[in-house]
Amino acid sequence: MQLITHNKYIKPLIIFLLGAVCVLGFAPFYFYAASILSLIGLFYYWHQDYSPKQAAISGFVFGLGLFSTGIYWIYISLHDFGNMPSLMAGLATFLLCAFMALFPALTGWLSVKLSGTKPQHMLITIPVFWALADWTRSWIFTGFPWLTIGYSQVPQSPLAGYMPILGVYGVSLITGLIASLAGFWLAKRPSSHLWRRNTIVLLVLILVSGNLLKLIEWTIPTSNPTSVALLQGNIPQDLKWAPETAEHIINKYLQMAEASQAKLIIMPETAMPVISSELPAELILRLQRLATQNQGAILAGMIERENGEYFNSMLNIGSANPEAYRKSHLVPFGEFIPLKIAFGWIYRDWLNMPLSDLSRGNIHQRPMNIAGEKVAINICYEDVFGEEIIRQLPEATLLVNASNDAWYGQSNAAHQHMQFSQARALETGRTMLRATNTGATAMIDPHGNILAQAPHFTETTLNVMAQGYTGSTPYVRWGNWLFLVICFIGIIFISAPKLLVSRRKTK
Repeated sequence: MQLITHNKYIKPLIIFLLGAVCVLGFAPFYFYAASILSLIGLFYYWHQDYSPKQAAISGFVFGLGLFSTGIYWIYISLHDFGNMPSLMAGLATFLLCAFMALFPALTGWLSVKLSGTKPQHMLITIPVFWALADWTRSWIFTGFPWLTIGYSQVPQSPLAGYMPILGVYGVSLITGLIASLAGFWLAKRPSSHLWRRNTIVLLVLILVSGNLLKLIEWTIPTSNPTSVALLQGNIPQDLKWAPETAEHIINKYLQMAEASQAKLIIMPETAMPVISSELPAELILRLQRLATQNQGAILAGMIERENGEYFNSMLNIGSANPEAYRKSHLVPFGEFIPLKIAFGWIYRDWLNMPLSDLSRGNIHQRPMNIAGEKVAINICYEDVFGEEIIRQLPEATLLVNASNDAWYGQSNAAHQHMQFSQARALETGRTMLRATNTGATAMIDPHGNILAQAPHFTETTLNVMAQGYTGSTPYVRWGNWLFLVICFIGIIFISAPKLLVSRRKTK
């Protein structure tokens, strides 16, 4: 054990592997216990006689294991479909993973530093700063909260029961607390019978409460379920924007739509590879007749152009009064170029991505009244941000995500993305409908369970009966504020004694 704990070569390897094992908690594996166990391993090292510097290094190594294993598919999008040279794509992917690894590194440093001579304080600092690091990743530099640890508990874990109250970052906090308690126990092996008993009681209370919370119906069904057709065209990404294939793709989706009798027909993100104003008038008339015949609506993804600006949009083109939802949270380097003066050369010399300079839609768009439901639409990456999804709630009765994860080939990206949609369904108490190009096309219930799913990389229509819901979960009402208040209280609890001692010394 001493060799494993202190050997300067074996220990970093173990910590890196712990980070890699953490990925098993995320889709498509859903082994939620693996993420908790991997954190216990990391926190075990932190709870030993570590310096802030050592904790930062081990946190960074853990982060490299987690992100290099979990988001390797960034390389696929850059190299295979963006035509970036393999060396540059590999370097860019590594740099992103290294940047993300800085967050667990900073968590380790702060946790040990603020605990000082009272290691038991790390029982609070570790989960608080880990969760705050996950939250910070959701907004810094426009945000990339991929592999937030709370997602690893969706939907089977007892901790998923806290999702409608605290959101995904609150579940990160509770997951970190469990791992910190177990890591402290292993590292310090407290002899106090009372401490051991109270720890067991607390862990049991957390798990039992989570299971009981999962039984609560936070929202109530509206009227009868609505028939929905989720179209999955399975268009290869390398052909999607080729001019010679545009007519074929448009006709394919037209035929798929006309074969459906569903009230609500949903196509994927940018399903129609043309500017909306360039759609043939005859095609629009056919879709409007189909929507009238089915007494519903047709949502189609395409690019809008207005006053020289381009938007990634979902249009209700089957309506006599067309509506559109415009994506507001764009992907940096994928849909817009941050700091063009500094980074424009990347696109000019190394990267070939279509639609890389889009404009943002309004962040206060409202749900569409279509097919007897109030539909809150989000496009692709947007459903990773729970605090943005609830902007259209509690008004919305259904959630719709239109995506195109073909950019990442046959990797785990599409599966991970669907798990994030499962979290949004849990947080909001709403049915989530996903229409994608190559997968994961699915219907998710308000408890985060996948009720129906189309096979990946198959041209198909997934026909479902979608139930609308009304009402508000605590998360819909409060967003991330309750989670942030709890973290603030934790920091005050640790810091207050030190501040009092410091004041007394100055007096």
